[in-house]
Amino acid sequence: MSVIKTFMRKAFMNGVRYSGLSSAFSPLLRGVGAILMLHHVRPDEGGVGLNRLLHIEPAFLDRLLDELKRDGARFVSLDEAADRLKSGQTDERFLSVTLDDGYRDNLVHGAPVFRAHDVPFTIYVSPGLTDGDADLWWQLLERIVEQNDEISFETDDGRRTFASATARDKHRAYAVLMRYGLAEIDEDEQRAWTRRLCEAYGVDRDAHRRSELLAWHELQRIHAEPLGCIGAHTMNHFQLARLTPERAAEEIVRSRDVLAERLGERPRHFAYPYGGPAAAGAREAEIARQAGFVTAVTTRHGLLMPDHAGAMQALPRISVNGNYQKVSYIETMLTGITVPAANAGRKFVTV
Repeated sequence: MSVIKTFMRKAFMNGVRYSGLSSAFSPLLRGVGAILMLHHVRPDEGGVGLNRLLHIEPAFLDRLLDELKRDGARFVSLDEAADRLKSGQTDERFLSVTLDDGYRDNLVHGAPVFRAHDVPFTIYVSPGLTDGDADLWWQLLERIVEQNDEISFETDDGRRTFASATARDKHRAYAVLMRYGLAEIDEDEQRAWTRRLCEAYGVDRDAHRRSELLAWHELQRIHAEPLGCIGAHTMNHFQLARLTPERAAEEIVRSRDVLAERLGERPRHFAYPYGGPAAAGAREAEIARQAGFVTAVTTRHGLLMPDHAGAMQALPRISVNGNYQKVSYIETMLTGITVPAANAGRKFVTV
């Protein structure tokens, strides 16, 4: 279904772009700016690509920034974006760049591109992932599926076994595992289940973390450079809406406090893990506001509107991901034409 949806979205964007509809409606829909959402920035490593959605290539990022700047886009830090929203400035549209989770490739492959274009960027970090108290569980599942021809595990309803020999099998098995982890068990059991699978299939969680994630000294380096900014992403990358109010607040506040201690400055910006309706809502936005975050971002598809000055802890973003690595797709999204289609007709997107 996701392949079909992606095809339909691309067909829609091509149609409205080449028909001129996106340009015609842009003055009504494009708002005052946008926040771009990235995850991995690294060369294509081939393979089955179970998480390819989260990857873009450095060459594409370079082209995107270059062409958006030539089209007149002005890239600003999240601090300036917040100031512009709160002051009601509408004299020019702006873009801000954010990256979720704190992957090492953000520094190795992403930062050189941002520096070359003089583009500010914010990386959202979960200290529990950095320290190894939490896991990049979706990536660990990806590795297990890629390395094995069959996956099996115990549930309350008995043992489940899935074929994982062919590329199609692997995509199906991975989708089932992700659905089980995200919806069929709670957040704590999700992590325990993943660790049991890693033990059963010989995956080294700690080696994976050290390879994939930025260490504290690297985060400090990014925080110290003029273009870099580190934001909070909860302590342990849980779906906050599935936690009690007290625990959700602890996840948000502790991430703020740990980052302040390790970086020497309290983070001003926050991103909700997963960030969709099932993961974050009005309760979480209020916690983030009370925790003192100037902005907090979701993964809901949308542009920034003047009314977001009253919803600074519930800002939408435009996903720049592996399914849409053509500049024309991002340009079309930034006209705003895709926002009502993704949000039941609404152009103002919040929680």
